[in-house]
Amino acid sequence: MRFQNAAKDARAVVYAGIQADPLVARVATLLAGATVAERWLARAAMNGERTDPAAWHRIFPTLFGENVATELRARADQILDASLAVANRGEAARSSYRGAVVEELTARLLATGATIGAPVRRERRVLFDGVPAEIHPYDVTVESTTRPEVYDCKWGARGINADVLNQLDDARAHAAEEDLGLDVAIVVFDARRSCQIRLDRATANRAGTRLVALEDLDGLTGARA
Repeated sequence: MRFQNAAKDARAVVYAGIQADPLVARVATLLAGATVAERWLARAAMNGERTDPAAWHRIFPTLFGENVATELRARADQILDASLAVANRGEAARSSYRGAVVEELTARLLATGATIGAPVRRERRVLFDGVPAEIHPYDVTVESTTRPEVYDCKWGARGINADVLNQLDDARAHAAEEDLGLDVAIVVFDARRSCQIRLDRATANRAGTRLVALEDLDGLTGARA
């Protein structure tokens, strides 16, 4: 098994520009140290349904109420401001920005707990001898020589589909054929319950695929062998 950079087709070139936008790094930096409640705020605001900060202050009183410490309110306002900047990118670009944020956040959290010397990389393909390469790369990889990991990242539960689950399971199975343990997971910036409902309806084999929902993101920072 080996890793390879994804091909630079037209889509990849355009998406690379979005990934490189400082706004993506700004949001991911804030969310990496955020609480679950702050991440829920970010998800709601990035959906673009409301752009008035005062409305979000009323919706999230536990983050903006009068009894909340000044420094905590200030942090929540930073997250809200950055999230609304994503929402204001417009309908055509918003989904790509949100996806890039989830990928960047996942990579940052994984880098915190990754094995020393195991690089965390983006947009990589996994190749196996005698097996046709997958067209689509994995969003984030932890390229350990002892226990590599691959992650597919989604903004919402609706992004979970048979193609994603089959690709992850196929990679795990092919690695096992080479006597190598490969951890596969799908990271979804959405409620675990919503993700689980979607998974329960899926017919693809997912027994070996780990789900990391919004509530579980801090688990990505745990040290791995």
